[in-house]
Amino acid sequence: MRNHFILLALTAMLAACAGIAPLPDYQAIISAPDRSEADRQTDVRRNPVRLLEFTAVKPGMRVLDLGAGGGYSSELMARAVGPTGVVYAQDTQAAVIRLKDRFDNRAKTPAMKNVVRVVREFDDPAGMSGLDMISFFFAYHDTAGAGVDRAKMNQKLFAALKPGGLLVIADHSARPGDGVNVTKTLHRIEESVLRREVEAAGFRLVAEGSFLRHPEDTRNEHSSRSKTAVDEFVLKFEKPI
Repeated sequence: MRNHFILLALTAMLAACAGIAPLPDYQAIISAPDRSEADRQTDVRRNPVRLLEFTAVKPGMRVLDLGAGGGYSSELMARAVGPTGVVYAQDTQAAVIRLKDRFDNRAKTPAMKNVVRVVREFDDPAGMSGLDMISFFFAYHDTAGAGVDRAKMNQKLFAALKPGGLLVIADHSARPGDGVNVTKTLHRIEESVLRREVEAAGFRLVAEGSFLRHPEDTRNEHSSRSKTAVDEFVLKFEKPI
């Protein structure tokens, strides 16, 4: 524990000398006493400490949380960017109506005061520009199922980020060869297909996370009804400088 605090102090000191905001204590964010019990249950399958570490989100960032749903990841990002940052929680009109109570109840909490609700289609990121990061968690497959023009969407996401900005995508893994054919039936998408689509917009893959991998998953069951933990991939793309 002592070494942990020493490492945090050294990291903060070096970042300050370089004029860069230090990374927050992600474990402290997840352990915050004002987080809901429902979110703590979701933590079990989402491994949020590792996910936040993978994104490297930090104070002062401008983040678009695309496919925000009930706001679980939007709140985590908001806690990480702190009062000097902002999180845009974007969803389609249909999703907003379906999840209104869940998101609205969360929006009343202090942790969400730097979150801006955005209601637009997936391929229209509110005309934003200069974003530091876009998080797109467990919803890219929905865009395929809904017939979204994903080439257009990815081009607009690319344009919304500043040079060096990051797009972090996590989703439920489909079997090789499934492509986008099971996005409606199994709510999964083939990783290699998603990667090709995103890279076609100009993004460069810079990291892959294995912390949500579950090789025991046969990947032939619905992602929310699987008898085993669901195999999920996490990819970090960068808009080249």
